[in-house]
Amino acid sequence: MKRSARGTSYPLFAQKTIARPVAISGVGIHTGRPVWVRLHPAPEGTGVLFRRTDSGGVEIPALASAVSSVELATTLGRDDVTISTVEHLLAAVHMRDLDNLFVDLDGPEVPILDGSALPWVHLLKAAGVRMQEGARRIFAVTAPVEVELGGKRIRASPYLGLRISYAIDFAHPAIGHQEVDLVMDRESFERELAPARTFALAEDVERLHRRGLGLGGDLDNCVVFGPEGPNNAPRLPGEPVRHKALDAVGDLALAGAPVWAHVEVERGGHQLHFALHEALRERPGCWTWLQGSPRREKVRAAEALPLSLFSD
Repeated sequence: MKRSARGTSYPLFAQKTIARPVAISGVGIHTGRPVWVRLHPAPEGTGVLFRRTDSGGVEIPALASAVSSVELATTLGRDDVTISTVEHLLAAVHMRDLDNLFVDLDGPEVPILDGSALPWVHLLKAAGVRMQEGARRIFAVTAPVEVELGGKRIRASPYLGLRISYAIDFAHPAIGHQEVDLVMDRESFERELAPARTFALAEDVERLHRRGLGLGGDLDNCVVFGPEGPNNAPRLPGEPVRHKALDAVGDLALAGAPVWAHVEVERGGHQLHFALHEALRERPGCWTWLQGSPRREKVRAAEALPLSLFSD
């Protein structure tokens, strides 16, 4: 059973995992190191759990509480073990409605692949879906929460589903001011955000290399903007802002459950996305857990929640 409101389809209140293991390899965009990622079905209640097979199987949950860095990418850490650039994979997992997943990798960085979430979408489609008996939870924002950091702003307000309104403003003339406003479901994500690749300014690339970063980036996985414009053809109009919105979807997945909110971002990035998680943690009165059951009568009870709870 699915529920529709404001043109959005909502997932069943039942947990899901993948039906079969799948694997993919590539290089990390910052380390340049080759890495294999293997996705395995996980029992209900597991959540998304990263496992570093080259570091004794250290397990790191895909939760905001495990974030160790938000510089240039979202990095999770436990003790001295880290896993970076998790956002594209998590965005695809989140929008494929998967709750439980083991993510095994033999390096410190999730591979960049083509710079977008599209390869992860294709991999998860190949893995299939298996329904599970446990009830899933929804992280629902019930009152507005806003954070401002140095002229940047993020705001989450109640919404039945997930809506992303994102704006960026770059001095580079080929980027400038861009906006996107999307109600997120599987179809809109795969059409409007998943193909959007990471991007960089040509003037920043050499500086990143001097810091030992961006070593795996090239024109096959990154849109590079030079003085005359992009050095490779964009896939989508406003690809930079769409990629920022893609990152936001992946970072929101660190709530550990599907998120119901209208999230508005101005000049954002990973630091601002993480700041929203911190603000929500500090304001428990502004959100709630919704939980249902795959049994029909309990799904109906969950669907009977008053719409006024989520009105803008």
